[in-house]
Amino acid sequence: MVNYHGQIFVGREREMAGLRAAMDAAMDGHGQVVMLAGEPGIGKTRTAQELASYAESSGAQVWWDSCHEQQGAPPYWLWVQPIRSYIQRTDADSLVSQMGQGAADLSEIIPEVRDKLPGFEPTSPLEPVQARFRLFDSITQFLRNLAQPQPLMLVLDDLHWADQPSLLLLEFVADQLSDSKIMLVGTYRDTEVSREHPLSKTLAQFARSGSYQREELKGLETEHIGRLIEDISGAKPSPEMVQAIYGHTEGNPFFMTEIIRLLGEKHQATGGLEEDDFGGLGVPQSVLEVVGQRLNRLSTECEAILTTAAVIGRQFDFKVLGSLSEDTSESQLLKLIDEGLDAHLIQEVPGQGDAYQFSHALVQQTLRERLSTSRRVRLHARIGETLETLYGDQPGDHTSELAYHFAQSEPVAGIANLVKYASLAGERALESYAPEEALEHFQRGLIAKGLEVDGRTPLPDAEAAALRFGLGRAQAATLGRQQLDVASASLGRAFDFYAETNDVARAGSVAGYLVPPRVGNRVSEELVARALRLIPPDSVEAGRLLSMYVLVMGLEEADYSGAMEAFQSAIAIAQRTGDTALERQTLANSAIVDFWHLQWQEAIAKGSRAIELSRLAADQGLELSIRFWVGVALLSAGDSKEAQSHATTMLSMAMNVRDRYQLATALWLNERSSMYEGNWQDAKDFNDRGLLVSPSDTRLLSTRMVLEHELGNEIEGNGYLERLVEALRLVSPGATYDYASVAAYIPVVARITGEVNQIQIAESAAATVLSAESVTPFVSRYARLGLGVIAALRGDVEAAKEHYAGLVSATGTYSVISGDRVLGLLAQTIGDLDQAVTHFEDALAFCRKAGYRPELAWSCHDYADLLLERDAAGGRARAITLLDESISASGELGMRPLSARSAALREKAESVPVRAPTFPDGLTQREVDVIRLIAAGRTDQEIADELVIAVRTVTTHVGNILNKIGAANRAEAASFANQHGLVTPDADGKG
Repeated sequence: MVNYHGQIFVGREREMAGLRAAMDAAMDGHGQVVMLAGEPGIGKTRTAQELASYAESSGAQVWWDSCHEQQGAPPYWLWVQPIRSYIQRTDADSLVSQMGQGAADLSEIIPEVRDKLPGFEPTSPLEPVQARFRLFDSITQFLRNLAQPQPLMLVLDDLHWADQPSLLLLEFVADQLSDSKIMLVGTYRDTEVSREHPLSKTLAQFARSGSYQREELKGLETEHIGRLIEDISGAKPSPEMVQAIYGHTEGNPFFMTEIIRLLGEKHQATGGLEEDDFGGLGVPQSVLEVVGQRLNRLSTECEAILTTAAVIGRQFDFKVLGSLSEDTSESQLLKLIDEGLDAHLIQEVPGQGDAYQFSHALVQQTLRERLSTSRRVRLHARIGETLETLYGDQPGDHTSELAYHFAQSEPVAGIANLVKYASLAGERALESYAPEEALEHFQRGLIAKGLEVDGRTPLPDAEAAALRFGLGRAQAATLGRQQLDVASASLGRAFDFYAETNDVARAGSVAGYLVPPRVGNRVSEELVARALRLIPPDSVEAGRLLSMYVLVMGLEEADYSGAMEAFQSAIAIAQRTGDTALERQTLANSAIVDFWHLQWQEAIAKGSRAIELSRLAADQGLELSIRFWVGVALLSAGDSKEAQSHATTMLSMAMNVRDRYQLATALWLNERSSMYEGNWQDAKDFNDRGLLVSPSDTRLLSTRMVLEHELGNEIEGNGYLERLVEALRLVSPGATYDYASVAAYIPVVARITGEVNQIQIAESAAATVLSAESVTPFVSRYARLGLGVIAALRGDVEAAKEHYAGLVSATGTYSVISGDRVLGLLAQTIGDLDQAVTHFEDALAFCRKAGYRPELAWSCHDYADLLLERDAAGGRARAITLLDESISASGELGMRPLSARSAALREKAESVPVRAPTFPDGLTQREVDVIRLIAAGRTDQEIADELVIAVRTVTTHVGNILNKIGAANRAEAASFANQHGLVTPDADGKG
């Protein structure tokens, strides 16, 4: 039994043993997340206090903050309060080392950082969602750094009342703690957390972690109740008394404590408690009733003051309470506060001056429920007016509080202040990267004005337009890309109002906040076109809109000529006005459009120029973005080395900038680069990291699905397939990359496994893509590649003819699969075997030059299959040689399905006698290929690069050759090759 802040603690030995063990693990560098759950009054907070006492005695620092039932706290207040308190008591040098470059991010929600650390460089601007990721990352790194020398226990009380942004930050921080000295402890009422409750998702996220434990607290046992009664009352109770109280309270510690105190107050004169005291006192039947009886023992004046405080909130400030108690002097008010403290109904907030809080949420709840609705509404109005007077024209962090009180007092105070502060609080939430909170504020404001949140009614005034504009920005950040049209509709309503009232500046501002154009989402064209008609055609503002119009026309409308027309106009304005920022953004936008329209050399040229300008201007955000498009264009065109350079640089930049979307994108690009070369483990590592950042990313799920199947991990591969299909449900149907990737990657898996039971999912996705009103060529190609593979799998001649015609331009490219290989399979299906030979030869040449070993191995297999079907002179021998290469490569790369398939096909090829080419001294075809290159003076590494095999394989071949021909060294091997006519006439030895 330990005393914490004067409170008694009994029982919980089992629970405390596990909690102390978790704290010890955290102090040893194995971060922990613990959730204490239970009904109101069951002792969650008290148990956390006991654990905090243990942590402090063990040398850890403890931070503590609580959520509150009523709205009104700014976003992230649960985190801001303890961090702010730490900043205020810590020297600047320590903060610099702990915050690092994240200081600028923390200052966005904690202005005191600027006061303590003036002069730090502001961070480069990002999209709101990306900026929030950077904020979360900065907070997490700050916590990790300060916990390194001294472990940290962070207690977050009453999480069932937490705002959603705080819960999202909690998820992020918890995910990064496994190797830290941090212990996160949360408490919540499990009776209030339904499946739809925001905390439910957070708890589900925690459940996936091995460092998470949940402790559900139950009522105390009777043996502990006797000790509790004795410690509170000073008298040892009889067994009958213990049983009576246990039966009445079911061991709820708060309920028991209040009843014992109540009985003690009623019988203070008797010096103890007797069994019949309990039965004859009309003991309350609920927690709220017993709290009510305790409150009845206060003076009338004290109860009135605490009632006002209860409407202010769980925490309240003495200054605000004094302003609301005009008839009470400061000394009288202090006495009344002391009365509440002595009754254990309120307590001081440590380290916060004249701030107090109710000892338990049930005390505040009881006081608030005693008020009539009319009086409570009027109190909210008075509180709102008082806060407005105190904070004047700079409400700052109090905007949410003001919005809450004026919303509660709407029946008597009207809507003017409600709408005003709802708008201000919404804007404040957007600035703080809390769009979920902003969404609620803007919705509340619109509803107060009698407007439907999703309605199309014309807006009546500028106030409504501002609310709608805010709503659109909040929706764009919270609803996800599958609902971009909802956000665009809200922005469109605001734009309509400003355009009709000729408010050109605000109309342009709305257009500037448009949802970024995306492939397959047709939401922006009309609005941008109208905005362009409002402003001078040669202005810088027009240039910025035209630059965006490049994306709108190229991606949403799939109109390449229209996009290039906008590009020329925007570039002309940029160059005439000397606006280099506009020039590099327009080049970048056009490069993106070039990529989606399969103009890859144009994309590389414009993108490279945009990168150069971005580096000169230190515009990391733009450089980071455009490096992906240049990298993926190079990768698709077969320039793997240059693509890898961009991938590596992009990943380094993304980790530095801490942009969540770009980090996932950079990891995906690196994964693809590794996969194309057969570096499976590297690819897995990149993919794992990417899915941690973006778990439902269809890009990462698609490639991982293929990777696992290439290695023969069918169960794992099917698991990623299920996740991919689930992720697709979040995306609005259309000609998007998401649908196109499903259409392409699932057939590639079917080609690997021979299983076609999931093909209909791909066909449905492809139909969605190709039936869309506007489709970019890249998306169309992806869908057709998938359908082409399906046609070959089924032997569907008519479908093969159709898709062959649509894929002729795919020669010399590689995305999901080699375009030349698909054309070869289609030509084979159609029956044009000679043309198929040409395509497979092109596939081999492309893959050898690019170094794409897995695709080369598959091309060797499929080409061999064609040659065996064609059965032309020399074809069978060439097929066996190709299969040997496929078996060798797939074996080295661990591609079990292909290795088995090639081995089976080779066995089939050898079942019919064939006259293989004869080489001297029993040399094989592959050994002849190697000795030719030895004669040309190539090193083992150069031979490996030329033949796209491993260096160790070349070394083995060289040893076998020297043994077979009896040569002592490479020079004698070269002489042997010349003597036996094995050297081809061309000087470079390629043959």
